Amino acid sequence: MATGYVSAEGRYAAGAVNEGGGQVERTYTTTEPWTYRDVDTLGVDMTRGVDLVGFDVEATDGGIGKIDEATYDVGSSYVVVDTGPWIFGKKVMLPAALIQRVELDSQTVLIDRTKDEIKSSPEFDEESYRDETYRTQLGSYYYRESDR
Repeated sequence: MATGYVSAEGRYAAGAVNEGGGQVERTYTTTEPWTYRDVDTLGVDMTRGVDLVGFDVEATDGGIGKIDEATYDVGSSYVVVDTGPWIFGKKVMLPAALIQRVELDSQTVLIDRTKDEIKSSPEFDEESYRDETYRTQLGSYYYRESDR
C-alpha cells in the first residue's frame, strides 16, 4: 500500500513498503494514473492545500470546462470536470496524473490529453465513480500499456 510523506529534503514523496519491511521512497514523477505529478512538473505543491475546484481545464487543444470536484488522497486522486456545453453538460473524471501543470494566477489546469481523447473516455457514472472497478476501467483507458 502506498503512503505519502515529506522527505527530509522537503519534497513530497510516495512510499511503499519493500519485502524487508523498509520504506522505499520515490518522487511523484509518475505515470500512476491516480497520483499527482511532482511539484517541479505541476508548478504547485498539491500537498499544501491547493483547492482546484472552479479552475478552468484546458486539454492540449482547447478548453473543456471547470473542475467540479477534486480529491487529494495519495494514490487515488482525481478531478471531475463539468464540461458545460462542450459535451452537452456532461461530467468527465480525469485521473490526477493527467494534470500536466497548474497555473494558480489564471486558475487553469492543463491536461495532458486532447479534447477527443477526453470526449471518448468511459462515460462518467455518478453512482460508481468512486468504486475501484470504474477507476480501473478509466485508468486503463487513459494509460494504455504504450504510455507506461
